[in-house]
Amino acid sequence: MASTAPASPNPASILPDRLRAALDGAQAQVNSLVLGKSHEVRLAFVALLSDGHLLIEDLPGLGKTTLAHSLAATLGLEFQRVQFTSDLLPADVVGVSVFDPQARRFEFHPGPVFTQVLLADEINRAPPRTQSALLEAMAEHQVTVDGTSHPLPRPFFVIATQNPVDLSGTYPLPDSQLDRFLLRLALGYPGEDAERDLLAGADRRNLIAQANPLLGADDVLAARQAVEAVHASDALIRYVQALLGRSRRHPGVRVGLSPRAGLALLRAARAYALLLGRTHVLPEDVQALFIAVAAHRLVGEADAGSDATLAKSIMHAVPVD
Repeated sequence: MASTAPASPNPASILPDRLRAALDGAQAQVNSLVLGKSHEVRLAFVALLSDGHLLIEDLPGLGKTTLAHSLAATLGLEFQRVQFTSDLLPADVVGVSVFDPQARRFEFHPGPVFTQVLLADEINRAPPRTQSALLEAMAEHQVTVDGTSHPLPRPFFVIATQNPVDLSGTYPLPDSQLDRFLLRLALGYPGEDAERDLLAGADRRNLIAQANPLLGADDVLAARQAVEAVHASDALIRYVQALLGRSRRHPGVRVGLSPRAGLALLRAARAYALLLGRTHVLPEDVQALFIAVAAHRLVGEADAGSDATLAKSIMHAVPVD
């Protein structure tokens, strides 16, 4: 596959200089708060600009919530946090209708999901019924209570954190909910230099509290519109299709990637290219995102290894023509 750029608009015509500077500054600020994780921070911005949602999965104490709070402080959007627990009810998330005796009718009282950035902290500590309360909100940008649909603010971005399912008191997310997360990423342990700076530096909570919002709702919506203008060539689309096809017949895979997963991969690759200052997608963009987009959507055989290992194996099995 040729990696040369097709004829495409001037980058400034897709993303104005002011907005590009704001996006660069926002990424730099989050990187100053979440040390040594520049790739993961870029993936978080990819999820935001792709009109998707982000799942951060890792062991406790590795910075999942710090990343979520850093993003919220930097984006300048309305923010709510819900601590998911075993006794959390769906109404605690989406809201509830309460009868008003004076008006003689039921009045809807919105829940914390009616925000622009929702942090669903430790989402897999709540039972499946409560986890599923987010499904319509994430997929349709609305919630339905007592037969009435209520639209959510725009933009609407869910950042969920979860601990690995082998820890006590956790419930695996259902496949239908996992599929609604555009990206899943893990932070892992910091490198030596980043960990030393973290130990020697100020408390992250204080630094986040002092962070300035560098973007706003209009900026996010404008950047999402710019993502749609990033060019994906026919050859690039064939490459994505080849990855989907390989996933459905790859050894160890019981359920491969759906067309929706392919659309998610293309949308994320466009956002990734835009953040790197390009108006066209390269195969390298797809490869940089493939594991984060595909792994949590794969269903492997019992002895096939981790889903991330399967995703990497699928990517290596498909050549770039």
